[in-house]
Amino acid sequence: MTASPPLIRPLRLLFATLALVVLGGCASAYLVDNQVQSFARWADRASAPGVPVVIPQAPQIYRFERLPSQREGKTASGQDELEKLTQLALAKVGWTRAAEGASSPWTVQVDAGTLRLPRAPWESPYDGYWGGGFGPGFAMPGRDYVVTAGGQIIWMPMFPRMESPYYKREVSLVIRHAATGKVVYETRAAHDGRWNSSNALWSAMLEAALRDFPAPPEGPRQVNIEVPR
Repeated sequence: MTASPPLIRPLRLLFATLALVVLGGCASAYLVDNQVQSFARWADRASAPGVPVVIPQAPQIYRFERLPSQREGKTASGQDELEKLTQLALAKVGWTRAAEGASSPWTVQVDAGTLRLPRAPWESPYDGYWGGGFGPGFAMPGRDYVVTAGGQIIWMPMFPRMESPYYKREVSLVIRHAATGKVVYETRAAHDGRWNSSNALWSAMLEAALRDFPAPPEGPRQVNIEVPR
């Protein structure tokens, strides 16, 4: 049997390592890191002082409640999708949506929003550019060149600006006691990053918002959810 040349074995090891990396990347997940804060006020539903606080245990029944601004046009269709995802998230903690027309002891209001930025807050609009020129100059906000004090352009980017959008997202849930209208639970999850909007992303944020429900710890906390690619 002929022995492999000394260079062959390191190359085989390199190819095997690359194959593992590729296979691992196919089955990898991305992290949705959320800043979460929740407020439980189950005692607020009591109509008389001195009534002991009873935290409702699963299973529970609820119905969705919408603001007027969530009932019309494209907003309404987007709200339909958001409520479907919320329904799945609440099912994981033992809360079931009431049948159409049926009464329920709780109402749930859910809202979500996205702020799209052209780049991450810490990134400069001039990152990645280079050029030549002499003399003092200053950058004009929103422009891709530097201008001298005399108004002469001394520097242009070699390539067009390739910006990667950055998103700030937040989802919030408010649970009310249906009979009194009092807010008994409020929670919100905020996430910043470059991931595109998807049902998986919003589901992860809703799961984070409902972490430790119905008796959450006090103060803000970080809740990380892994989402399969």
